[in-house]
Amino acid sequence: MDIHKLSPFISVSPQVSSDDVGVAASMGFKTIVCNRPDNESEEQVNSDTIRQAANRNGLSFEHLPVVSGQITDTDVEAFQSLMQKAQGPVLAYCRTGTRSCTLWALAEAKHLTPRVIIETAQQAGYDIRGQQSRIEERNQQPPSTAKSSIHHSVVIVGGGAGGQAVAASLLKRQPNLDIAIVEPQQAHYYQPGWTLVGGGVFEREQTKRLMSSVMPKQAKWYQTAVSQFQPEQQQIVLENGDVVGYQALVVATGLKLDWDAIPGLRESLGQHGVTSNYRFELAPYTWKLTQSLKSGTALFTQPPMPIKCAGAPQKAMYLSCDEWRRNGTLKNISVEFCTAGAALFGVKDYVPALEKYVEKYGINLAFQNKLIKVDGSNKQATFELTDLGGNTQEVVKSFDMLHVCPPQTPPDVIASSPIADSAGWVDVSPETLQHKHFGSIYAVGDVSNSPNAKTAAAVRKQAPVVAENLLSTIEGKPAMAVYEGYGSCPLTVERGKIVLAEFGYGGTLQPTLPRWLVDGTKPSRLSWFLKEKMLPWIYWDLMLKGKEWLAAPKHLTHKPEPQSAPEACDFKDKKK
Repeated sequence: MDIHKLSPFISVSPQVSSDDVGVAASMGFKTIVCNRPDNESEEQVNSDTIRQAANRNGLSFEHLPVVSGQITDTDVEAFQSLMQKAQGPVLAYCRTGTRSCTLWALAEAKHLTPRVIIETAQQAGYDIRGQQSRIEERNQQPPSTAKSSIHHSVVIVGGGAGGQAVAASLLKRQPNLDIAIVEPQQAHYYQPGWTLVGGGVFEREQTKRLMSSVMPKQAKWYQTAVSQFQPEQQQIVLENGDVVGYQALVVATGLKLDWDAIPGLRESLGQHGVTSNYRFELAPYTWKLTQSLKSGTALFTQPPMPIKCAGAPQKAMYLSCDEWRRNGTLKNISVEFCTAGAALFGVKDYVPALEKYVEKYGINLAFQNKLIKVDGSNKQATFELTDLGGNTQEVVKSFDMLHVCPPQTPPDVIASSPIADSAGWVDVSPETLQHKHFGSIYAVGDVSNSPNAKTAAAVRKQAPVVAENLLSTIEGKPAMAVYEGYGSCPLTVERGKIVLAEFGYGGTLQPTLPRWLVDGTKPSRLSWFLKEKMLPWIYWDLMLKGKEWLAAPKHLTHKPEPQSAPEACDFKDKKK
C-alpha cells in the first residue's frame, strides 16, 4: 500500500483494493474514507466493494465522494464534520490521494498555519501550493501575492504510451524543453503483451514497470488527474483545483473501457469463466481457463468500433484454440466468435488468412452479435442480433468460458470538454494531429478522432509527428509533419505464427519490411519472433526513449490547407 501520513490521526492514499483493507486493519487503522465518486474510471474498485471489505475486517467505512477538481466549501465542511466523529486512525483515499489531502488541508486551515499545512503535505508527497490562497482565506490571513497558476511550455496529459513517446521525441529535439506530464497512475503497462499473457507466453509482470522508471527525468510529473480543459485560456485544472497553464498541450489520455455498459459484466469478471485480456489482472485468468477447459462452449466477443487493438479479441480466441488443438480437446469445445461488426477484419487483404484459421479450428462466426448482458452465476450471455434488414432480437447463449472485449468510449473528462468532437473524441486533423480549432493543442493515441486503428504501433508513428509539429507551433510555424494513418495488428493465429497486419488510412497496406522478407497477409514465424522478442524491446528501449527507428515522419511540400484531406496532400520522405 502507498500510504502517506499527514498526522497521527489521518493518512491518505491512492485507490485501495479489498486486500489493502486487510493490510490497513493490521496497521491499526479504524476508519476508511472514500473520496471518489463511483465509476470515476474503469480500473476503479467501487465503494461498496471496499465497504464490504472494511466490514469483514472490523473497520468503519464512510463514503464522501468529491468531484475531481471541484472541491467545494460544502465538501470541506462535510469532511471536517466526518473527521470530528470518526474513530482514528483514519485512512482516506481517492484516485491518487490528492483530493483527500486537499480536503484535509482546507479542513485544517482554521487550526494550522498555511505554511505548516503546505509543508506537511509536501513531506507526505503532495504539492498543494496551488491551494495556498484558499488555505489563507480559510485561515483568515491576508492573501499571498504568490500566483496559484503554474505554467509550462508543454503540458502532456497522460503518461501512457502516447504521452511518454511524445515527451521522449520532444526531448530528443529540445533536451531543455520545459515539459510537465499529468498522470495519476504509479505503474506503466505494455498492453500489447497482455494477449501473450492470456496465451501462456508471457508472465504478467513482464508487461509492467513503475511509472517513475519510464518518466523522463527532465519532465515535471504531476501525479494527479485533470478535471477540466480550458483551451480558451490555454490552461487545465487538476483534480485538486490547481490551474496549470501551457504554451502547447498534448492530450494522450487513452480511452475508457466501459465495463459497466454491459449489465452483469463487472460483477462476473474473474469468476464464473468470464475473463478479458483487456485488463492486466485478468489476462492470467484467460490462460487458466484455457488450460482447464476440456469440453463445452467458449464465446469470444467484440463490441462495436472503435476499440483499441481491434484484432485482440481474435488473438485471444486463436491462441486458446491452438492450445486446445495441441492437447486434443478442441474437438470437444464449441468455439464462437460473436462480433458486433459485419466482417472478420476491417482490411480485406488479411481476411483470407484468418478465414483459413477459422476453418482449421472449427470456429462459428456470429456477425452483428452485440453482447448486452452477462449472467455469470448462470453462465449465460445475452446478445443483440441484427439481421440484414436492420431488425434486432435478443439471443441468450450459454457458455463455459466467456472472453469479453468491453465497449470503449472517450474518457468522461474529454467528452465533456471544449476540445471534443460530437462523439467525445479530441477533434484533430488526421494528418498533422493538431486540433482543428485550438492550434496549441495536439492529440496522440487512442483519444483522438483520427480514423486510424487504435494501436501502440500507431502511437510509435504519431509521436514524432506531434513532436515536430508542436515545436513548429511554438515557433510560430505551420505544422508540416504528416501522419499517414499507420497502424499494426500482429494477429497471433497460433503459437509461433502471426499474420502481421500493417495498414494506414483507407486500408492501404503499409508494410515496414519488404514483402520478400515478411508477407503480412500470410502467417509467418518471423512475425511471431518480431511480436515476442522485438516489439517489447522496441517499445521500452526505443519508442519510450525517443529513438525513432523506422518511424521518421514525412512532410508536406506545401503549407496545408485548413480542410485538406490525407489523400489530397503531396508527401515527401524526410531527409536523413
